[in-house]
Amino acid sequence: MAKKVFLFTIILILFILDNIKAENFVKRNNIQLETRLHYGFLLSHHLELNRFNSHFPMYEISIQKLTYGQKRWEQKYDYPLVGFSLLYSDLGGYKELGNVYAAFPYLNFPLFRKHESTFNLRLGLGLSWLENKFDNITNYKNFAIGSHLNLAASIQFEYRRQINKRFTLSCGTTLTHFSNGTTKTPNYGLNIFTANIAVSYSLYNPKRSGGRMLLPELYTYEFDGRQYLEMNFVIVVSNKDMTQSVGKRFMVYASHIDIMKRVSYKSKFGIGIDLTADLSDKYFLDSEGAQANPASYLKTGISGGYELVISRMSILTNIGLYVGGKVRKSGDSYQRFTLKYHINENFTTNLALNTHAGTADFIGIGLGYRFRFIYKRKIKHS
Repeated sequence: MAKKVFLFTIILILFILDNIKAENFVKRNNIQLETRLHYGFLLSHHLELNRFNSHFPMYEISIQKLTYGQKRWEQKYDYPLVGFSLLYSDLGGYKELGNVYAAFPYLNFPLFRKHESTFNLRLGLGLSWLENKFDNITNYKNFAIGSHLNLAASIQFEYRRQINKRFTLSCGTTLTHFSNGTTKTPNYGLNIFTANIAVSYSLYNPKRSGGRMLLPELYTYEFDGRQYLEMNFVIVVSNKDMTQSVGKRFMVYASHIDIMKRVSYKSKFGIGIDLTADLSDKYFLDSEGAQANPASYLKTGISGGYELVISRMSILTNIGLYVGGKVRKSGDSYQRFTLKYHINENFTTNLALNTHAGTADFIGIGLGYRFRFIYKRKIKHS
């Protein structure tokens, strides 16, 4: 788990640094420092977690950049904030959990803007460290997480009000999730819901584009207005932990074919074909005395997908149904969430999380390649 998430956290951090480094005076004027106070509780989504029912604070500090349209994606997303946060909480003081520390880059998108006020959606993804993990002997009451190092994900809705050129106040609600993607069991995960308030301070008087639409360079991985279909081939490898139930770990090999239609600068829609060879399925077939040939444990699924494109990065969400494979212990439906990063025009690195009704099945890393089939070459400049 550490290697998988660490790789993509480094990519995200490089993406953030590319947008906050002080290359010139104008960029430097858009750096902000922010401090945020959260107060909330753990959402009890499993019976074993009901005992963790207290309310507690979380503390967050961030450095962020006010974008002003130097890059095309900044304009298309109405000048989002790009930043990096450090988070701490004692999780209510439970000795079974201990303290949690998290670090994650984020993008903060304005959904609605009026004068000095905005209503924003912030998305963050990074790493966390849980002080006390599950142990069969010394910490058997912690069924939440079986590892110290985990994934940290944050989704936040907030209202921001600029007080003057330097200060901005905000308030909102946040859902923070800590999990290891079943690379170590148990893995119910921790879901924390909080209300929060924050104050931001600009190190210099911020500058924007002044209402002028800048037209920066159009990169090869960005939308140029041509009409085309693209076919993405992705190979993913994972290792899932089932030591709690059967005492073993199993490899998972998956292949995804997504046929997508680019409908705008931000969005793609399409369909996917998913092939998954989970060797734990082979184990269960063998244990039942069935003949476990590849056709019996290879799960085939068909899904619908939506991809949100943010410069070199994109977030692909697939919801599908299995149509092949004998072992379906988690049901006939599945969800696949993929974070993609364009290495160049056609190659992508991928971090994919497969779930069943919100429960993580496995998390894997992979490499993808896309083919484009252009059927209309007229370019629209918008």
